[in-house]
Amino acid sequence: MKHRVGITETLFRDAHQSLLATRLKLADMLPVAELIDEVGFYSLEVWGGATFDSCLRYLNEDPWERLRILRKKMPKTKLQMLLRGQNLLGYRQYPDDVVDAFIAKSVENGIDIIRIFDALNDTRNLERAIRATKKAGAIAEGAVVYTVSPVHDIPGYVRTAKELVEMGADTICIKDMAGILTPAVAFELVSKLKQAVNVPIHVHSHYTSGLAAMTYWVAIQAGADVVDTALSPLALGTSQPPTESIVKALEGTDYDTGLDLNLLAQITHKMSSLLENYKRPPVQVDTDVLVSQIPGGMLSNLRAQLEQQKLSHKFDQILEEVPRVRQDLGYPPLVTPMSQIVGTQAVLNVITGERYKMKTKEIKDYVKGLYGRPPVPISEEIRRMLIDEEPITVRPADLLSPGMEAARAEIQDLARSDEDVLSYVLFPEVAKRFFQQRQQA
Repeated sequence: MKHRVGITETLFRDAHQSLLATRLKLADMLPVAELIDEVGFYSLEVWGGATFDSCLRYLNEDPWERLRILRKKMPKTKLQMLLRGQNLLGYRQYPDDVVDAFIAKSVENGIDIIRIFDALNDTRNLERAIRATKKAGAIAEGAVVYTVSPVHDIPGYVRTAKELVEMGADTICIKDMAGILTPAVAFELVSKLKQAVNVPIHVHSHYTSGLAAMTYWVAIQAGADVVDTALSPLALGTSQPPTESIVKALEGTDYDTGLDLNLLAQITHKMSSLLENYKRPPVQVDTDVLVSQIPGGMLSNLRAQLEQQKLSHKFDQILEEVPRVRQDLGYPPLVTPMSQIVGTQAVLNVITGERYKMKTKEIKDYVKGLYGRPPVPISEEIRRMLIDEEPITVRPADLLSPGMEAARAEIQDLARSDEDVLSYVLFPEVAKRFFQQRQQA
């Protein structure tokens, strides 16, 4: 039975987030945007993740304007974004009114599909965003974050997927941010998901460990409907498998994508010349991730921070400490913001020479339950080392007061739109500086 596989192209979001530290400028997207729109991709991932922050912080671009321009240039293809559930695009939980407003404006400005994940797979942190996405008329893709630990297994992932579908998710994504999903596990997981939920299954992986292309092939044979790839100028390494290679591998099979390799080649040549001014890391396979489970982006950021602080000689010790901290915290998947929380605490433990002598506010908030429910309860011994109070048991956002009106009052002189207010809510100092510079221009 023929089963045409859809391709989500990540060039304008995850690919450059993974390989260029999210620095790809809009000006270097636009020369290929109209050609990309002609390809016939299932969707184009163009927004969300770290791109919003990076636009404001480093590129002097309004992320909302970037989205509007991309929408205008690519009217035929569904535009997709990545959203961290109740964390939106930031690193903490936001009130429900902010979640509702942000999603409504994202869809109004051009987003068709929102992939929604929670770092802890705590579905309480996903329900509001799924509901808001549906209300706004977009496709809600519920993501199951994949990791490996003594407490994570396929039945658990299937339960999470079923909960997401019951909440209204239109599709389910297996989100393998570290590139550690093996072909055998992918086959079983996709097969079980296809039996358990009657929605399309989307597989997202990174090439970090060298497994992703093999994993995609097996996942497709098990029934996966869509896979994430990146055009070859920004593929491999910590990015996705190359679009062209996956399209060619499926050509002539029952899973043929139907995409035109000649058109892809034309885009690739044009994109390669546009990237000549960017410093790209050498493409390599990092099999350490199969043991450490530390995603490539977390590793590169860790290396850079240690170099700045002249602590590079501590790198190996910190790598050994990361899994210990993760175990202490109930095995959270190492994806934003948990990768930052675990990584920072591992650094502090090593440089102070005493575990948990220094503690970040974020790790204390996590243990209090303010990020959600850990995969397994944290031991009393560790909890007492980190906080001296009982953790909460309610959904964290239930403790937050509405945020939009207060933010609007704070930033009223600088904000020109509701989109500006939302930028300010997510990244107050960065957005305020951006608005001040805009006013002076």
